[in-house]
Amino acid sequence: MEAASVAHAEHHHGPPPANQSSRVEPQLLGMLLFIISEVMIFGAFFTAYFFIRVVQGEEWPAAGTELPVAIAGVNTAILVSSSITLHWAESALKRDNRFGFKAGMVVTFLLGATFLFIQVNEYVHIGFSPQDTAQGSIFYGLTGLHGAHVFIGLLLLLFVTIRAFRGHFSSQSHRGVEVPGIYWHFVDVMWIVVYTSVYIL
Repeated sequence: MEAASVAHAEHHHGPPPANQSSRVEPQLLGMLLFIISEVMIFGAFFTAYFFIRVVQGEEWPAAGTELPVAIAGVNTAILVSSSITLHWAESALKRDNRFGFKAGMVVTFLLGATFLFIQVNEYVHIGFSPQDTAQGSIFYGLTGLHGAHVFIGLLLLLFVTIRAFRGHFSSQSHRGVEVPGIYWHFVDVMWIVVYTSVYIL
């Protein structure tokens, strides 16, 4: 009877065990694949943007409208600064400097929230709406899509910050900080592309 059990175990019926790469962890791979899909979504909006500006040669922004380039520039500096403070927090954690880690996370979250507040305030005072012109639709589409990503990023940062104050993470266990951090850095880089294309060029 025992020999039959061993033989049954050796001849396992069913799918083989999942093959996991030793080079890329599942959490990191999942985030990278998600970011690739998000780049494609942004690409669709940028395609419409360049079609209007390059193919149709229409004025940007639309006649009678104006974009707050200076305010958006300050907001860009705020968001870029949040990437720096996040890197500082991650570096502090890897040195087991818990105060620096917690302080860096709090500052990063506050900078991100400030960016989002300024963007919403910009919408209130900009003077045109998405339905006014095709340019307005693309402007709100690109900046609004990015704003939604910032909001999601802030939720991730909030979770990490709460866990930081509860004593989670260490120099040996910090993947839960790095993966949301990759997403936040992606959001920052994408905004630089949006700001340069929409406000500057």
